[in-house]
Order: sequence, then structure tokens, then C-alpha cells
Amino acid sequence: MTEFPHAMLREIYEQPDAIQRTLALYLHGQSFDPKAFAPLANWLNARGEVLIAASGSSRHAGLAAEIILEDLCGLAVDVEYASEYATHTAANPRNPSVLVISQSGETSDTLAALRYARSTGHQTLAIANVPGSTMLREASAAMPLAAGKELAIPATKSFTCQLTALYLLALYEAQRLQTIDPAGIIRLLAELAALPSQIERQLDRWREQTAKLAAKYSDATTFLYLGRGVHYAMAREGALKMKESSYVHAEGYPAGELKHGPNALVSEQVPLVVIATVDEASSDSKDRYEKTVQLLDDMKKQGARVIAIANAGDQTIAALASDCIEIEPVSEHLLIIPEVIPLQLFSYFMALEHGVDVDRPRNLSKAVIEA
Repeated sequence: MTEFPHAMLREIYEQPDAIQRTLALYLHGQSFDPKAFAPLANWLNARGEVLIAASGSSRHAGLAAEIILEDLCGLAVDVEYASEYATHTAANPRNPSVLVISQSGETSDTLAALRYARSTGHQTLAIANVPGSTMLREASAAMPLAAGKELAIPATKSFTCQLTALYLLALYEAQRLQTIDPAGIIRLLAELAALPSQIERQLDRWREQTAKLAAKYSDATTFLYLGRGVHYAMAREGALKMKESSYVHAEGYPAGELKHGPNALVSEQVPLVVIATVDEASSDSKDRYEKTVQLLDDMKKQGARVIAIANAGDQTIAALASDCIEIEPVSEHLLIIPEVIPLQLFSYFMALEHGVDVDRPRNLSKAVIEA
């Protein structure tokens, strides 16, 4: 039986079940449950314009959703910091639908954003984990999650459930807008339904490997996390997890931006964490992957220490990185869910290396109810 000395580690391991429960809210077998999606029938404006407002990890879920909704549905999506949107009083002539995302459903900045959107006549949709929370009650439409109570302050299972719900939303809108054919929807839903068990069989391997990597990289003063496309959001999330869990500084960047300044920081004490997964069935994904391979080749010549997240069996990435964490491949927009979990584990073990109370990091609370 797996032992969990901290709530954060237990909640990381609970993610397959949490994702499965969230899927069960919205799927009937491997098709959309009409009753679950009925409240969402009128949330999207006629021009397909969406503004996402969120903070912290939830904003990173929103950054991923921006690309997923644009790629799969052809929507026009912007992402705002909830704290900025709530204080931006200029009228938006486009009148986009507003999607707010929160673990607690009570986050003050995000709740203020929701209320501002409602007061100015926007259709709103809330995604939150806590049943009966204010955002779920006040939004025009709601997508509750089923992650279960999350005790550790660093968000893990609530975050991957947010990604799950957002992916479901994208597939639902893609079906409604006919941007993906019926056979494609069936295939992607089947792949999503198989994801919890796929994650579960990789957890122990990721746990063992990231524990060793944390010991190896415990001397790092800063990490630079890099990702392209939808994976950039996971680079941002991995960096946030590192900061809030272990107090080790980290920043997330688009991989192509490394040489536009941040590369000056790269040294023995400033390693890179590079997301280098690929969907071989996607030409866009393969193009991004080739650019990442070239970057890793340059970084190897530069002498950088690099931890790469890559597809299982990818010998090209393994040969270029100092260390490589393998992910069983899935399609491009779904890769973000399994690839973020080793980043959660790495931050957890780095926290232990630095003697941090990982469940209760200093100066942070589970629900930010005062801005």
C-alpha cells in the first residue's frame, strides 16, 4: 500500500480517481450527457468570443484552454488576470462570454471579475471545485468539478480536473460547432476516458524518478521552465509549483523566448526544465517538437543542465537532456494533463529537500478571499 506522508503527495496520487469522477459528471458512457451540458446551451456569444479570468494555477488552466478552444473550436479567446479584469472599467465593445476558473469558487479577485462581467451584461460560465460555492451559484452557467476536498495549499488534483473540464468543454463546443467530425469526437472522448488508468500506471515511476532528481538538483537557485504552444501553460504551472512548494525561484517561458534574454541566467545553478512531448499525428506539434530538439541541442553544446519531459521511448530527447522523464503519448491537447504531474512531484520532492512544510507553505492560503 502506498504511504503518503503529506496531503500534497496523497492528492497527487488521487488524480486518476478525481479525473474519473469529473468525467462521470459530464459523460454518459463515452458520449456527452445532455443533462450535464444543457445549462451551457446559451453561454457562448454568437461570434464565438471568450474572455477567461482567473488567478494562480487556475489562470494557467485558462492559458491552456485559450489554445485548446481556439484550435479545436475556432473560438477567439483572451485570458486576463482576474485581479486586472476586475479593475478594468472600460467597456468591452465585443461583449465576450466570460469564463471564470477557481479551485474554491470563492477567490476574491475572480469573484469580483465574475460580478463585474455580470453587471456589464456578459454571459458567464464558472468552473470550480467546491460544491455550492459562490461562483457556481452566481454565474449564468456552471461546470462543477469532482476533485474532492483538497487540503494541501498547492493545487494538484483540482488543477488537473480543471484541465479535464476545459477539455470536455472544448470537445462539446467542437461537436456543437461542427469543427470536429463525429468520428473525431468519439476518438478523442475514448482517449480521454482511458487517461485516468494511463496516469495511474505511471505514478510510481514518476515518484521514484522525481525524488532522485530533486536530490540531484537541490543546489539549484533558479529553474527556467520552457514549453511551446499549449505546453507553455504547463511550464508556467510547473514554475509556480516550484516556487510555492519549495521556495526555490522558478519562471516559465515560451521555449522560443529563452534566447531573448533568459539564457543569460542559465548556468550550473540555473537548470532548465523543458517540456518536449509531441503528438506524432499533428503536423503543428511535430513542428514545435523539432524546434525544441534544436533548442536542446544548442543547450547541450552550451553545457546547460536540462530536465526534459518527453514521450516514452524518445531517444532523441534522452540523448540531448541531462535527465529525461517519460510520458506515455496521447494527443497534443491532452498531453498537458499527464505531463504536469511529474512537475508537481518534482516540486514536492524539492520542498522536502529544502525542509519546507509542503502542505502549508508560508504566506499562502487555500482560498484567497482578500485581495
